[in-house]
Amino acid sequence: METDRTADLTFGGTATTLLRLGPFTLLTDPNFLHQGQRAYLGYGLWSKRRTEPALLPADLPACDAVLLSHLHGDHFDRVAKRELDHELPVLTTRQAAKRLRGWGFGAADGLEPWATRTLTQGGERLTVTAVPGTHGPGPMGAILPPVQGHVLELGTGSDRLRVYVTGDVLFRPQLREVVERCGRLDTMVIHLGGTRVLGILVTMDARQGTDLVELLEPTVTVPIHYDDYGVFRSPLSEFLAQMQMRRPRSEIRVVRRGDAVSLDPGQSARAWSAPGSC
Repeated sequence: METDRTADLTFGGTATTLLRLGPFTLLTDPNFLHQGQRAYLGYGLWSKRRTEPALLPADLPACDAVLLSHLHGDHFDRVAKRELDHELPVLTTRQAAKRLRGWGFGAADGLEPWATRTLTQGGERLTVTAVPGTHGPGPMGAILPPVQGHVLELGTGSDRLRVYVTGDVLFRPQLREVVERCGRLDTMVIHLGGTRVLGILVTMDARQGTDLVELLEPTVTVPIHYDDYGVFRSPLSEFLAQMQMRRPRSEIRVVRRGDAVSLDPGQSARAWSAPGSC
């Protein structure tokens, strides 16, 4: 049987994507709120969505799992809570998994830092590794929910593809552990936006995002999570300008909402309209 080497990302907006890796389909950080609706960020804080989602629950194919970086309203909203299949495995932090199980998502799985889970299908294996991260600096870290990224590894040896989805983390030099523990990255899907809560930076802005690209040196970088909410203060254009100025060793592949892009460094970077996207 010929090996399925599909490797692409369909962008739904915010941090919501569909990842197709070989025979596996994963949904990340499901956010289906419409333009003008507000996401709850905790402690009485809300942010209004500026854009329309390009993926809705009715558009989704059968998924093998959900990857959830943390439990905030712009990453897992009330529509996801109501309309997603409650039997889907959700790989996330321990704290988020506990809350999700209370909402009826019985297969929510809380991963400790650097823990792994393996999905299998038709002789193929996809390994998911939980990567710890910092969402808020200093005392803000005690207010914001714990966050994690995920490294996805499909196949082995020369036929291996390794993708890091950062989650809503700040740049920290200790993220070098990602490549020290998991190996060289083929692709990094990076959460940007320069999100500020009470004036404090809680997700990477253009400078920090470029710092992380320089630190980890993925072959390909795909930016997401940069313009959908009012708390996002660092647009994609600033990141692209930083990358152009500093020229780290990584190919930037920009994908617009509703489009798909290859995650395989050996394939064309051309984005295309994803089937079934709205």
